[in-house]
Amino acid sequence: MKNATTHVKLLAVAIIWGVSWVAGRVVVQDFPPFTAGWARYVMAVTCFLIFLKLSKQWITPTKDQWKTIIVIGFLSTFLYQAFFMFGMKWTAAGDASLMITFNPLFTAILAVPFLGEKFDKRLASGLFLAVCGVGVLAWYSPNVEIPVKDRLLGDTLIGLAALSWAFTSILMKEAMTGDDALSPLHLTVWASTVGLLIQTPAMIWESTQFGFPTDASMESWLWVGFLAILSTVLSYVWFADGIKIIGASRSALYVYLVPIFGILSGWLLLDEKLGYSLAVSFLLIVGGVYVAQSKESS
Repeated sequence: MKNATTHVKLLAVAIIWGVSWVAGRVVVQDFPPFTAGWARYVMAVTCFLIFLKLSKQWITPTKDQWKTIIVIGFLSTFLYQAFFMFGMKWTAAGDASLMITFNPLFTAILAVPFLGEKFDKRLASGLFLAVCGVGVLAWYSPNVEIPVKDRLLGDTLIGLAALSWAFTSILMKEAMTGDDALSPLHLTVWASTVGLLIQTPAMIWESTQFGFPTDASMESWLWVGFLAILSTVLSYVWFADGIKIIGASRSALYVYLVPIFGILSGWLLLDEKLGYSLAVSFLLIVGGVYVAQSKESS
């Protein structure tokens, strides 16, 4: 099959991103949330910069590009990581992997005021279906060992993580067009670097309040490494390659597999529960996203 290697890599990315929800759930048991995100990006940024240097792809952004990169770094690295890590303290890995699927729907909604796109029937219908899916997830999740109020808080925080990434997607789309465009890879690397710098004061403040987790288990540190090296560096490099080779639309289809692997990995590795409600929620949310992104019939 043409581009078979690219498709295998994108499938691997979907699996890695699915397992990342388990990683986040484990890490926040030993690490305070800001510190967890900071430790992840210390490793990730180091690997990113080494990769750019060794692959001879080092490009230093211009002054105007840095302005956009700083905003993207705040949204995609600092804000997203904060919502992600705090959210994983309160909800199940499988439930969270479903909530993050709201990202492309939020992106479509934000494109209305920021990119001048139309809020039409397909977008309204998609939003309705997805909200129904969230309702099913919130009230009928099989992970009843987590109190409903805790899951609602965690799911809301993960939803806010999806919203912050949607804002990032809008900005990245603008930054990757025009004569002064940066590639997805370079945007990710430099935004991650800026985000790490923004995370550092929050980590220092958190350490003064709760101490640095010197007693964290080896398992937690290995999961931090998984989030940094596999979920961030390797996955973003492979996903960027996928966009370059087979296009953004076809690459994005693999993102819809992430909740499936998130739910399965939560069941296999954390003994989370499976149930029909997760399947119904998945169909409603992903179906809503598909409807929202489809062409409106004439």
